[in-house]
Amino acid sequence: QVQLVESGGGLVQPGGSLRLSCAASGFTPDYYAIGWFRQAPGKEREGVSCISNDRSTIYADSVKGRFTISRDNAKSTVYLQMNSLKPEDTAVYYCAADLSRSRCYAGYDNSPSFKNWGQGTQVNVSS
Repeated sequence: QVQLVESGGGLVQPGGSLRLSCAASGFTPDYYAIGWFRQAPGKEREGVSCISNDRSTIYADSVKGRFTISRDNAKSTVYLQMNSLKPEDTAVYYCAADLSRSRCYAGYDNSPSFKNWGQGTQVNVSS
């Protein structure tokens, strides 16, 4: 079965860093677009970043320059390196796979094609 498992969340102070991991199993993630999303309490889910099979990337404006998405195909893992964290980054972070696409596209954040989701990992940025 297709499975995605996020890890790496936690409590950090503003300005701190975390690296989130998304470990995939049950399919070969090399070929597919993989996205990171987040949802804060009382707010809609939003796209954070997406990485294509060729490692091209998309970032939300709110995280551009602070977050970096990458993938290690040998480990079937996608990472989200988060630096200069702000309280506004507090959310549950999810990774998801779009098994119908190899490339991310501008509307990925609202795409219904992301059908396979992890359980989420909580990130709290607070002093």
